Amino acid sequence: MAIDVEDAKNMMERGDYEQAYKVLYPMAQTGNAEAEELIGSMYALGTGVERDDIRAFEWYLRASLRGHPGAQSGIGWYYEVGRGMPAPDLVRGYAWYTLSAIGGDPDAAISLEEIVKKMTPEEIEQSLILVKDYRAHIYPFQ
Repeated sequence: MAIDVEDAKNMMERGDYEQAYKVLYPMAQTGNAEAEELIGSMYALGTGVERDDIRAFEWYLRASLRGHPGAQSGIGWYYEVGRGMPAPDLVRGYAWYTLSAIGGDPDAAISLEEIVKKMTPEEIEQSLILVKDYRAHIYPFQ
């Protein structure tokens, strides 16, 4: 019987993060966006692995470029709060939240409502340019 991402999610729900990581890592290495996003969340939260914001961001980024809306929200959050970065970057945060909303993440709208309160109109305009650039790559058929 083949073990898949759903099995790994069940392991995580039971608190067996180390085993879930062992299952997810080979899938993530071959480009499974769902596995990449889950590994990103494990590093972001320090579940089953030592918390590592740089690795979390990179796993989220891989999944994000494959069109994973949850990972895109994760990238947006890292940019918004600046964790693991020299400083917050609201322009990029807003762009990734917007891409996440386009991809269907229900939490992205809430994140957009909050981040926009911290931004100038010029920053929002800059962000929308990034959205246009990324959108064609990430969501070519939308």
